[in-house]
Amino acid sequence: MSEPADPAPAKQQPGQQSTVRTILRLRSWVRPHRRAMISMLLAATGAMLAGSLIPLVIGRVVDGPIRHHDTSGMWSLSGLALLLGVAEAGLFYARRRSMSIAALGVETDLRRDLFAHLQRLPVSFHDHWPSGQLLSRLTTDMSTLRRFVGLAAVFLLADSVTIVVVLVLLLKIQFWLGLIVAVSMIPLLVGTRRFELRYSQNARAAQDLTGDLATAVEESALGIRVIKSFGRRPHMLAGFSEDASRLRRAELTKIRTLGLFWALLEGLPQVVLAFVTVGGVYATAHGVITIGQLVAFVALFLQLVWPIIMFGWLLALTEEAGSASRRIFEVLDTAPSIVDPVRPAPAEKGTSLVFDDVRFRYAGSDVDVLRGVDLELAPGETMAIVGGVGSGKTTLTALVPRLYDVSGGRVLIGGVDVRDLRLDQLRHTVTTAFEDATLFSASVTENLTLGRAGLSDDDIREAVALAQAEFVYSLPYGLDTRIGEQGLSLSGGQRQRLALARAVLGRPRVLILDDPLSALDVHTEGQVEEALRRVLASTTALIVAHRPSTVMMADRVALLADGRIAAVGTHRELLDTVPAYRALLSQASELTSQAGAGR
Repeated sequence: MSEPADPAPAKQQPGQQSTVRTILRLRSWVRPHRRAMISMLLAATGAMLAGSLIPLVIGRVVDGPIRHHDTSGMWSLSGLALLLGVAEAGLFYARRRSMSIAALGVETDLRRDLFAHLQRLPVSFHDHWPSGQLLSRLTTDMSTLRRFVGLAAVFLLADSVTIVVVLVLLLKIQFWLGLIVAVSMIPLLVGTRRFELRYSQNARAAQDLTGDLATAVEESALGIRVIKSFGRRPHMLAGFSEDASRLRRAELTKIRTLGLFWALLEGLPQVVLAFVTVGGVYATAHGVITIGQLVAFVALFLQLVWPIIMFGWLLALTEEAGSASRRIFEVLDTAPSIVDPVRPAPAEKGTSLVFDDVRFRYAGSDVDVLRGVDLELAPGETMAIVGGVGSGKTTLTALVPRLYDVSGGRVLIGGVDVRDLRLDQLRHTVTTAFEDATLFSASVTENLTLGRAGLSDDDIREAVALAQAEFVYSLPYGLDTRIGEQGLSLSGGQRQRLALARAVLGRPRVLILDDPLSALDVHTEGQVEEALRRVLASTTALIVAHRPSTVMMADRVALLADGRIAAVGTHRELLDTVPAYRALLSQASELTSQAGAGR
């Protein structure tokens, strides 16, 4: 049985959940900010309605003071218009203030929960997902949702209320003219539905391509040294330009779709305005309505034009928010496959490490990497794992802290299956130093502790000394010096020594070392190995070893070949009795000698 496959990012497929249903799934993040949302909605609706009432006041002015040449009535109507204008401005200010609280609050909460979920997902998930796709979901898609919450979600409702109220007022002023306006809404409804389906596809395509472009940028930034050393800048630029061109074409397609819809939204009201004006003048000439009513009707209709035009932009933003929500929920709906047990076992008492008939197959593969590994480490024992390239050494070490789960068999610490332990408890017991030393854009101290509590300055100094990483004290600010992203401002050996210091900090009970000395020169390696022996004396350790000097630190050595343990014994025993082991160590010695000569 292989580990369950984690889905890679999928392109939009037909029959996906509707935009409305997808966006409604955001309500659990909106609910804590519902007061600000309600305030924003009421303020936006009130402001638009206040503006819609001003044309009625203008109509009264025309039919009253202007028609009867009575200026005394101007003051009360002018005061009312001024009051409505001030109310509209004040309500818009209140809406903006509430919007910043609600929209930024929803965005922050959702971004935090998405990042937390990414941390819970297993390594196998991140193996399949390009980092740029995840980055675009945490940044670009979140910004889209913020604009939807702060603008579209509110104004869609406020616009709808305004359109209904204005239509009622138009019908009340002159029924037949109002009916013409109402009937003209039917083509808009039909066009809106077609636009929604088409624009949703366009928006999703552009968002996916944005993620692909972010991946290309990140890979180029991280691999800039390789790109420059091999002179591949033109090649990388050509690839990036092609990705950027695809995104440009997708954005242009989206803009064309939106442009056609906006043409309908802007053109149709102008046609209706012409009919309304002609019909209104005719009705006024025949005494059906007054001049003031005609002025109010036309002014009200003009008030209706902007919400209609704005409706198109709001629908476009809603479709983009729907696509962004689908992309985010693709991640949030992925259930972590490595989780705490329902009934965790008590803390393990011992530190023995046992691999019991362990089998492992990567997701999507038909071949087992490990085929029934049986290996036992006594408490405090150091075991070296030796094997050829692709034999499964790194995979075996990754099963101990449950970076991956076994496909079959068991891994036990102190007689307890690691799957029966809480993850925080397991990873407090087991620490790992990887061959590829990963450092973060933070201070040296922060890189060493990674936020772990209970570590003193003496613990940090001891770990630095043990890993022969005293170079940190000569950095501009010592342990407080911030190192660049991925630690690229340091040499490979310096990064590896800091990663080793991080692993041994606090004297872990079980230590996994995946060829942690590969980037060190022979002299430094000897010093580190001598210091490591003091730690290994009281720790159960599993070491992936390629160099004979590293093997010499181990109490016993296990030879891993074709996914199985081919032999176990002391270094001397395997040299004397296992030809494959002698051949591996001989090749490693030659490579080490050549490397030393190169230096």
